[in-house]
Amino acid sequence: MARKDQLRQQRAGTVINATSTQQETELVQALQKTALYLDRKFSGVKFHHTKLWRLADIVRELKSLHANVDFHHHFDNTSIKPDGGLLCLERRREEDGLKFPVLISEVKNQGTNDQRRKEGLPRQARGNAIERLGKNVIGLRTALMRESIFPFVCFGYGCDFEESSSILDRVTTISMFGKLNKTYLHNEGTNGQFNRGSFYFRPDRWRVEEMLAVMKDIAERSVLYYFSKYGESYFAGA
Repeated sequence: MARKDQLRQQRAGTVINATSTQQETELVQALQKTALYLDRKFSGVKFHHTKLWRLADIVRELKSLHANVDFHHHFDNTSIKPDGGLLCLERRREEDGLKFPVLISEVKNQGTNDQRRKEGLPRQARGNAIERLGKNVIGLRTALMRESIFPFVCFGYGCDFEESSSILDRVTTISMFGKLNKTYLHNEGTNGQFNRGSFYFRPDRWRVEEMLAVMKDIAERSVLYYFSKYGESYFAGA
């Protein structure tokens, strides 16, 4: 491997500092590969990764952009922590503290009844991973109302997402009644009011290469969106 590629590989591993649990391993691998792809594709700018977005920072942004609207949060240490964190473009100057995410990623596993059936155990009530997802999506959508993209993707798997499961309509509701297993990056509707995000759900676990294809597409098109709106020179390294 060439020295330059080795440095890029090390940088991708350093940028993605998400904590990898057993459930999140594939997501983190796909995220690292996405960061490496972006670094090669857009060598003139810089990216950074953060595990969380503090509510205090989101509210501060909202107040600066909407002075005539009330915004509130209770605790300065409360934050939204997507499983894959936020991969963002770096700014030349950070006076206003605005974030420019190109990819926000989650992974959710829900459903144990298939395993319980194999073990001869009774069915359990379905879990609440989707309700926790919904809370995060509300906060992230609000934080990015200033943009006309929502670079969010969630990969869900488990027996609760079989075709016969009513849980799928909970996910569809979170997606603002968009289709599952389809990428929605740019806002839709007459006034761009449908900032849906992308929700990929099925019973089987997602493989790294499957997630990577979706994540690269979202991240790359997000970078091009920010370049188009703000200009490449607005971002660090350009």
